[in-house]
Amino acid sequence: MKLKQLTMISSHSSSIVKSASASSTFPPSLHSLAPSSSSSSSSSCLPLQPKSRNFISLKPSAPFHGNSSVPLQKRNLSVVSASKSDDRDPSSSFQGGESFFRTVLQSMEAVYLNRNPTAKAVLELVQSSGNNQICYDHIAFRTFGLKRLALLEGLVDVYLLSICDVTFSFHYPDGGSGVNGPLPRVFISELLVDQMSPQIQEIIRKYTETSGSGKKHAALASALGSLTWGKPLYSEFQQLARESEYAAWTLVNGYAVNHVTISIHHLKSQLNNIKSLNQFIEDNGFRLNSEGGVLKVSPDGLLLQSSTVADSFPFCFSDGVTESVPCSYIEFAERLVLPQYKNLPEAEVKEFHRRDGFEVGNADKIFESTSKEQLTRRAA
Repeated sequence: MKLKQLTMISSHSSSIVKSASASSTFPPSLHSLAPSSSSSSSSSCLPLQPKSRNFISLKPSAPFHGNSSVPLQKRNLSVVSASKSDDRDPSSSFQGGESFFRTVLQSMEAVYLNRNPTAKAVLELVQSSGNNQICYDHIAFRTFGLKRLALLEGLVDVYLLSICDVTFSFHYPDGGSGVNGPLPRVFISELLVDQMSPQIQEIIRKYTETSGSGKKHAALASALGSLTWGKPLYSEFQQLARESEYAAWTLVNGYAVNHVTISIHHLKSQLNNIKSLNQFIEDNGFRLNSEGGVLKVSPDGLLLQSSTVADSFPFCFSDGVTESVPCSYIEFAERLVLPQYKNLPEAEVKEFHRRDGFEVGNADKIFESTSKEQLTRRAA
């Protein structure tokens, strides 16, 4: 998957993200998206208190949560992380907002599971093995990046504003599972369209600009399984796919959930380590993304990830052509205990004792789950 640049927005429950972000160093050739920056676009896009989020720019060779790197031909990444305040009174905050947020997530999850039989089957399989309760590590979306983060406003309004007011806990509310369990991190990536070829930019703008105020209803569109723009021509989809499979995917899937991620270390059965889980998934006939190896490991060795290959679905293009296009997939993540907490008894280990954040190199390979190469391998 050839991408020029992405922006990722992640919502986290622990203050570890802040310290990790602050300690990272970045080349002067990339400018920060911090609220204190002179860039007017960065401070106007996200209606949050500056202290509730961190903006970080990543060059392919820049370290992030370890000495991660992405090949120069791949992409640059910018990361935004939002953290809730740990000194907030949970009883006085956004309980109504949390209920609304979970309702939105339930609708998004229903669309996701209906369109992706592999994800649904894997979730049911893991849950039934040892009566596991599923905890989502994160939910991910893809977007087109036009006018900086403007196209993310609809999603961000729903997610970050509510997330920053909701007290995070990795205890299951009333035994809830999935979106009814602990609130997940949110991972939003965007393609920086202005760095694509003029022909690709023209196609993308043809649809995103004619959608009017559709960008403000991204969360609603995701919950309904609808596009906020008209269906494209098949020839346009093909043209985008030749330059950016990410762009082609987003054109036909819109703001649909790109993937959900099972938090492996919260499983109660023998599947609570990712190597056992991967073997279990493959033994049951599901293909895992092989890009860079089935198991993706961060340079610090503390974040372990894998994913299935995406499902496909028939898409009817505006010129009457119906073709199979990639849909979504399911990911697995195991976050190991940070070195400073390695002597804690297992029963006392909480989520904030574990490795937080995302890893550029891992994400780069996980994204390949929707690539033609992986889908073709799956069908072989």
